[in-house]
This record gives sequence, C-alpha cells and structure tokens, in this order.
Amino acid sequence: MEKRIGVVGIVVESPETIAGKVNQLISQYRHLIVGRMGIPHHGTDSGVIALIVEGSTDDVGAFTGRLGNLPGVIVKSALTAKKEAPVHD
Repeated sequence: MEKRIGVVGIVVESPETIAGKVNQLISQYRHLIVGRMGIPHHGTDSGVIALIVEGSTDDVGAFTGRLGNLPGVIVKSALTAKKEAPVHD
C-alpha cells in the first residue's frame, strides 16, 4: 500500500482518567508517527495532542478509529492527497 503524510489532532477530555489508554494506543502505532506534540489546555481539564503521521489510509484509519472509540477522546485527521513516492537508494 502507498503511504500518505498527514496530521492527526486529538483532544483528550479529563486526561487523568484516559491518558494512559491514549498513550498506549499511540505507542502501539508508533511506526506511523513521525512527530508528536502534546499541550495541556489549562482551565478546561483537557489536553491536545498533534501527530504528524505517515502510513497507508487503512493503517491511519485503524489507528484513529481506535482512538476515537475511547471515551472522552475526539480525533480528526487529514491526509495528503498525494501519495509518497518510493525512495530509491
């Protein structure tokens, strides 16, 4: 399958109760993740995680689907339309 580059935005409501499961899933799909930034959203009891991902649409969809099924987790993703060309050495 061809890989695409994209971003995944995750909002975690009440992180103290679900952050462990979110981080466990991120770890399971670490092969897709190029970069990660996490920021607590002070005053709202939530946190925001931004991921740069590279993978097939099926793999990214499986990952975001599992994240989105966790209670209190909102996920949005956007993948490039252009497919990554294979790199030749």
